[in-house]
Amino acid sequence: MRASANTLAAILLGALAAGPAAAQSYPSRTITAIIPFAPGNANDITARIVLEQVGKQLGQSIVIDNRGGAGGTIGVGAAARATPDGYTILFHSSSFSAAYVTHKTLPYDTMNDFIAVSAVGIQPSVLVAAPSKGWKTAADLIAVAKAKPGTLNFASAGIGAASHLAAEKFNVAAGIKSQHVPFKGPVEALTEVMAGRIDYYFLPLAPALALIKDGKVTALAVSSDKRTQLLPDVPTTAEAGLPKAAYAFWNGVFVPAKTPQDVVKRLYDETQKAIADPGVKERLAKLAIEPLPMSQPEFDKYFKADVTDTDALAKAAGIEKQ
Repeated sequence: MRASANTLAAILLGALAAGPAAAQSYPSRTITAIIPFAPGNANDITARIVLEQVGKQLGQSIVIDNRGGAGGTIGVGAAARATPDGYTILFHSSSFSAAYVTHKTLPYDTMNDFIAVSAVGIQPSVLVAAPSKGWKTAADLIAVAKAKPGTLNFASAGIGAASHLAAEKFNVAAGIKSQHVPFKGPVEALTEVMAGRIDYYFLPLAPALALIKDGKVTALAVSSDKRTQLLPDVPTTAEAGLPKAAYAFWNGVFVPAKTPQDVVKRLYDETQKAIADPGVKERLAKLAIEPLPMSQPEFDKYFKADVTDTDALAKAAGIEKQ
């Protein structure tokens, strides 16, 4: 019995010693980062900038695995099924919340299959229209929409896309009704807006900047809580009298549920260190991505609240699940 007790004590001591050693050894091999969209997407570009630096800090390669399709749900499903050991991570965005409200069925549980590790940043959307419309402010657009109910239309990059939800949130806040015209992507949408055939469009700030500066589209408002340094003269939707209209596009890192907390903390710390790197900050700034500082628990809470808020928006706007 004394021998058995000694053996048990040795096993317990070994396990206690192995715990910290295991934590310190992570990562000991290549990490796979699933991006649930095709290469070149805004989320993909942001992920590559940040994760390249994270990999350097960790001393391990981070291989990008683009799993596009079905509004990002294919890639998210693959991440949910991955072993929860920190060697498969998910880099996602506001589209994560959107999928919850636009798909009848999902190959994962949005609220319970993931841990939100670290926010990366937030990119405001900008409301634009053709100069030929003669609108200078969001109030001008709203006045026309109310004078001629149902006659205006707006573009999006697809049902449930950030551009769609930003416009719907604006419409609900302003109390107007407009026809939704989804396109395959932002290029087609912008072409129609510049031609005046589409009345207005909310799109991420970065691709709109050159068009705004060249006078090809007019910026009416920025969909954010504060003005952006890249368009300091353009008021926010709140300043336009719509305090509940802001809709911004965020990015962040996720891991499958049950991933060890020490691994979650390591990924959080390294991601935060990466986005504070001067070179990374400069590259993100050029994409109009602004910091979204918060702790890991705060980001997890933020994500779940965003899902709930997006669900409420979809119901208010009458967006039906596909």
